[in-house]
Amino acid sequence: MNYSKVYGLFGGAIAAALLAAAPAYAGKKKPPPPPPPPPAPRMVYVTWKPIPPEHAAPALAYPALGADGLRPSVNRNISPAQTTWNLRSGYNVAALNCQNAKHAAIVVNYRAFLKAHAKGLRAANAKVDAEWRAKYGASFIRAREKFMTEVYNHFAIPPVQRAFCDAALAMSIDAKTVKPADLNAFAARTLPSLEIVFDDFFKRYDQYRLDMAAWETQWGKDAVPGTLVIATPQNSPPAVAVAGAASTATK
Repeated sequence: MNYSKVYGLFGGAIAAALLAAAPAYAGKKKPPPPPPPPPAPRMVYVTWKPIPPEHAAPALAYPALGADGLRPSVNRNISPAQTTWNLRSGYNVAALNCQNAKHAAIVVNYRAFLKAHAKGLRAANAKVDAEWRAKYGASFIRAREKFMTEVYNHFAIPPVQRAFCDAALAMSIDAKTVKPADLNAFAARTLPSLEIVFDDFFKRYDQYRLDMAAWETQWGKDAVPGTLVIATPQNSPPAVAVAGAASTATK
């Protein structure tokens, strides 16, 4: 058998078949590669919550500012006699509560104050009684005692005690030179110097409330400070956001 002739016949047939199939294969493209995985989400650390001034309770109740820009207080809009008696009451709270060594002079000065102004204080107390009796009649004692409880509680607000004791110490030093005839005038100009430390604290607490509201808007009430969360336009200022755990690890 002539193999070269046979090969020629079959080889030609195979070549013709391949040439015929070539256009069909030429029209098919390779499938595209799979898309790359999405980038890791940017992450951001939840910042620490604002802290109330003097580490006060986070939901402290206190009076709001009035239309005159001042807060209602047991030490405002009261008579001259009540002013003197409130000053004595605040002095009493300071003598009991201000136990830091640097405030030790308050007790000594308070005792001297009571002795030097015994007559004026008795007169102020009698005048206050008369004022409450005129307003409430025979039941004035209960009303006055309720008010005086509010006075003592006001002066004893725990987060204000450090500033109050400092102010009371300064007041006790000034009181040493006050003459009996000047007691009421001294009370009128000095009681506001005690009250202002409460105004200052409440003003700082107002700011804490604003800061806390902003924090909750940014992170949400249930956010945990120090944890990583997915960055959003609301919570990720450029200076804070980080590009995922991998980016954090390479820093």
